[in-house]
Amino acid sequence: MEQYKQEFIEFMVDCEVLKFGDFVTKSGRKTPFFVNTGFYRTGTQLRKLGGYYAKAINEKYGTDFDVLFGPAYKGIPLSVATSMAMSEMYGKEIKYCSNRKEVKDHGDKGILLGSPIQDNDRVVVIEDVTTAGTSMQETLPIIKAQGNVDILGLVVSVDRMERGQGTKSALNEIEEKYQIKTTAIVTMEEVIEHLYNREYKGKIIIDDTLKAAIDSYYEQYGVK
Repeated sequence: MEQYKQEFIEFMVDCEVLKFGDFVTKSGRKTPFFVNTGFYRTGTQLRKLGGYYAKAINEKYGTDFDVLFGPAYKGIPLSVATSMAMSEMYGKEIKYCSNRKEVKDHGDKGILLGSPIQDNDRVVVIEDVTTAGTSMQETLPIIKAQGNVDILGLVVSVDRMERGQGTKSALNEIEEKYQIKTTAIVTMEEVIEHLYNREYKGKIIIDDTLKAAIDSYYEQYGVK
């Protein structure tokens, strides 16, 4: 596993973005782990986060694209931080764009904020995490309504590696349905590999009991 992936896993733990316990996902699944990017709250944290996303994007798509689209609301700071990191790390000016939940009818009218999207723009979508792929159903029509654009793919922070709405993983379903590439900074398999029965800052994050709960979750929702 690459060094930056190991650092990112520990970064999520430090920021309390990656949590273990009893949670319910947006898709209604009871899960023993949860990723909440709303816990990245400081400038330093967002700068680091943008750098991790930028590395994952560069590995998968390179820097030859035009717009980084972050769906409201959590995608807004992700797109801003990552576009800044792309400039700092790779010297590439990537425009950021997000949607408004409500269309603005005065001043700067419309549904988008940040850069407009134009014909022939190559777009990468950035999100926090995808469980069942529902958000992409809302996001892609917004982007495609702006013109004849090329949507290259989707990048998320963590691939939960569970079924979407069918038998395949959510990211694989998105790839097949929309004919785009998907990638993640890390997968849950990598998270478990790095944290299971390993002491980090004086404590074991994933012990045998928690590992059993995660295994049980994947028995129910994992990709067969």
